[in-house]
Amino acid sequence: MAQLKSRPESLAGLVDVASGRKPADLVVRNARWVNVHSGEVLENSDIAVTGGRFAWCGSDASHTIGPDTVVVDAAGRYAVPGLCDAHMHIESGMLTVTEFARAVIPHGTTSMFVDPHEIANVLGMDGVRLMHDEAMNLPVNVFVQMP
Repeated sequence: MAQLKSRPESLAGLVDVASGRKPADLVVRNARWVNVHSGEVLENSDIAVTGGRFAWCGSDASHTIGPDTVVVDAAGRYAVPGLCDAHMHIESGMLTVTEFARAVIPHGTTSMFVDPHEIANVLGMDGVRLMHDEAMNLPVNVFVQMP
């Protein structure tokens, strides 16, 4: 049975940044971090990012800052994790994947699980492939479920 892999090549880099052994690419400082599970707003939070992924979050990311780290002061601004739409039908809105992404990205959606049953009913697997291929070039995570 195949095992799921969690990008092991990047995991070591995340640990190195979190522990302060390597500098982050980007550090966002003084943000108001929104905990979407508890509803809390954590004031003056720092976020260290490397390779496009969060490596460290907390009250002081000084240990992750190096000479080439881009530091952004987010004082007074909110930081919210990307939202995930767990089940949706793009075709019901009569939109392409690209147009749907254009509409939801500004509102915080970064991932979506799409059920392509409508396009599958009309175009079969060619339609599902069309939707999948279009999604591959977008700046969001689109997971196409199999009908």
